[in-house]
Formats: sequence, structure tokens, C-alpha cells
Amino acid sequence: MAMAAILLLFLTLFSNSKADRDFDVRQHLSTVTRYGAVKDIVDNSFIPSDIPQGCTPIHLNLVARHGTRSPTKKRVREMEKLASHIKELIEDAKQRNLSLQKVPAWFHNWESPWKGKLKGGELDIKGEEELYQLGIRVRERFPDIFNEEYHPDVYPIKTTQIPRASASAVAFGMGLFSGKGSLGPGRHRAFAVTSESRASDTILRFFECCQTYKDFRKNQEPSFNKLKEPILTEITSALAKQYEFNFTIQDISSLWFLCKQESSLLDITDQACSLFSPTEVALLEWTDDIQMFMVKGYGKSLNYRMGVPLLKDVLQSMSEAINADEDNQVPGSYEKARLRFAHAETVVPFSCLLGLFLEGSDFERIQKEEPLDLPPKPPQKRNWRGSIVAPFAGNNMLVLYSCPANSSSKYFVQVLHNEHPIPMPGCGGTDFCPFQVFKDKIVEPHFIHNYDTLCNAHLDESKHKPETSKLSQLFRWIFRLGGNDDTPSHGVEL
Repeated sequence: MAMAAILLLFLTLFSNSKADRDFDVRQHLSTVTRYGAVKDIVDNSFIPSDIPQGCTPIHLNLVARHGTRSPTKKRVREMEKLASHIKELIEDAKQRNLSLQKVPAWFHNWESPWKGKLKGGELDIKGEEELYQLGIRVRERFPDIFNEEYHPDVYPIKTTQIPRASASAVAFGMGLFSGKGSLGPGRHRAFAVTSESRASDTILRFFECCQTYKDFRKNQEPSFNKLKEPILTEITSALAKQYEFNFTIQDISSLWFLCKQESSLLDITDQACSLFSPTEVALLEWTDDIQMFMVKGYGKSLNYRMGVPLLKDVLQSMSEAINADEDNQVPGSYEKARLRFAHAETVVPFSCLLGLFLEGSDFERIQKEEPLDLPPKPPQKRNWRGSIVAPFAGNNMLVLYSCPANSSSKYFVQVLHNEHPIPMPGCGGTDFCPFQVFKDKIVEPHFIHNYDTLCNAHLDESKHKPETSKLSQLFRWIFRLGGNDDTPSHGVEL
């Protein structure tokens, strides 16, 4: 019995140590995950469709997130504050005559890698490479689509006005059209990248133009802070005990952010990331994923319903491609690919509109406007992972196929997520869906929602309310002062 117990203990320890060795933190950074770390992680239980013989891709829609980027100016300041506080923690430990042997060696001379940086949020060189290589792979995978001479009406490239998105579009285009021009040793060619005004871009920045959503997101902050608090408190307590430092919850939050930035941007995994066990990383990743679920994903239907203009744009491009194919239009006279570059706030809602990453019967629930349960907490398995749903350069490609007349349908849509076929619950769990089924079951049910009604209804209502005179407002204010009314005033949202 004693030997059996010892053997069991040994096997458990060996199993845990092997699991820790196999754990790659770079695959668990939620939406701060680099594309290359996760792009080939797929659900092995799903068997992609065999494209029927004779079916030819005739049009491609791409909705992609920008590549790996530098931390924003706000986060740069946070890292500089963290560096100052680490110095204070070490000094405090010295004054308390604590042993500094437990202190991670990198703490002693650590400075923020972004110290003194005045700007932030730009596309990193790794992000440029991600999109450049993606462009090359897309062209090689779909030679029938990218076989025409470049023209902006044949291959329109659209982006938001945010520099990291437009730079990503340029990097992608350089890969897509490399060797097709006469510029420089790489025989590059010039190509057009267009964007709408930030104030009116309801196709790629619908979230910024939607006042209802902005109000909702702001009001959600206390909810996910409350949800994160127990986990951050537990990890703070564990690390404070381990290192005998007076860590705060803010310290742990900043160190987790540093871990994500060091891993994705600098390939450093043995500093901030080494503070956390794989179990703690999984929990921190889950809190990030839950926040994404609540304010970008299935947590509220508004999050993705406001993306209907983008979905309509995709359907329109497919319908036009079908018409061109039916009319036997001359090659080069019609659009063959519509290529879009935006943000996680664009890609995540778009994935939701397609019904991706749902559990079981959840597709029927979202069609009925029923709320979904939060993704399960580790160690339970979940489909909703930010590192897979929307890593840097994460993308959805919708490929329209024209098939022989004797097939069950003339036109099919295949959905690729991060370049891999992915099942669509709205089409019986297949990745290769008859166009009419795709249109009827997945796309058009969303069209009962109007963007202006969803996003600006309360603004329209306020316009029709009779304006209260400034004099009466003044009297009400005076009476409130006189009555010592402590009730907060709720102004009209503008």
C-alpha cells in the first residue's frame, strides 16, 4: 500500500510537471496573443468539408484585425508607474530586514521597455510581418481569385482610420501583390487603401458610432471589475505570501498586462509571466475572455447586432459576385475580393453574427434574443477564448464557390477562421454551406435590426420631447437647493 501511494504521488507530480512544461503562456494571452502562436490551433473533433470536384472559388470576403501592436500611451504610463512601485516594494523589504533572496532577479534593475515613449498603439514590426505573410498565403491559397491584374474596383482594400489598422492593410497588400509590380527588388506595386471618416464608419467602426453601445460599455465596468476581483485578490494574496511583498491588486493587474506585452512583443516569458503558475494564468486569461464576452461578444445582443451594416456589406458583395458569374461578365470587370482591416471590436461581433464559437444549442438561443451563460471557468473547457476568437491579425474569410449545375446548390459559402474551416451552427454544423441557406438561416434573421434604431433611438426620442425653458430649469435648481434634495440629477444623454 505504501509503495502504491508513493508511486501514485510520483506519477501525479510527473504528470503535473509535464503539463507545466507543455504549457505555453504565449497561447493564453486573450486578445493580446500573437497570431503565429495560435493560428494553427483547431478543434480536432471537427472534420472540414471536402470541397466537391468542380467547385471554384469566385469571391472572397476578409474581415481581419490589425496585427501585433505596441501598448497604448495610457498603458505605457501604467508600466512606468509599475517600475516605480517595484522599486518602492524592494526598498520597503530592505527596511523590514526581509531576505531578498526570494525576490525575482529581474525586479532589481527592471525598467519599462517603453520608458520615455510619448506615443503608443502603433503596429509593431511583428504585426507587419503577420499581415504581410497572411497576404502571401491568401494569394497562394486562392489563385483563381487573385489571378487578375490589380485594380481597386476588383480588389478593394478598406480599413478604419486608425493607423495600426491602415498599416496592417498596407502590409497585407504588399504580401498579396508582391512580385506583381516593378517597385524595388521585391517588385512591389502601388495599391489603394480607402477608409471612411471615424465619425461615420458604421461598417468597420460601428462600435464607435453607436451611442447606445458606448453607454452600455461604460456602465458595464463595475460588473466585470466585480467579477475579476475575487481572482485578482486570491492571486495577490498568493504572490504576496510567496515573495513577502505588499503587492496590491493593481500591481497584479499591471504585472499580468506586462506578462502579455513581454510575451507577445518581446518573446520574454521568464520575467513577469514566470510569477504566475499555469493555473493562475488560466484564471487571468478567463477574466479577460469574460470581459470580451460581456462587452464585445455574446454577453449582450447589442454587441453584435450593431455590426449588421458590416454583415449587409458582406452579403451585398457576395450577391454582386453571383450576378457577375451568372451574367458571364468579362474578367476584370467585377469585384473578386473585398478586404477589410479593423479591430477586435469589429472581428468579435462579426464572428458572433456568423454564430461561431457557440456551445450546443446556443445558436437557437441567440436567434430568440435569449441571454447566454458566461463561458465556464477553468479548468472546464470552453470554446470562447480570446486568443482564438480575436488574436492579433485574427480574421474571418468567407469564400464564395461556384459549383457545377448538377450539384445540390450552385453557390456555396465556406467560412475560414484564422485560415481554418470552422463549423457554422446555423448551417447544421458544416463549414461549407449552400449560399441560400447561409443567407436565409444565418444572415437575414439579423436584418430585423436597424442600426439607427439600435444605436440612436434614445437620441431621436430626446429630439421630440418638448424643451424645458431655461427659466423653469433655473427655478427647479433653486428649489432643489432650498429643499436640500440629495437625489442625483440625470441629464439627457447626448
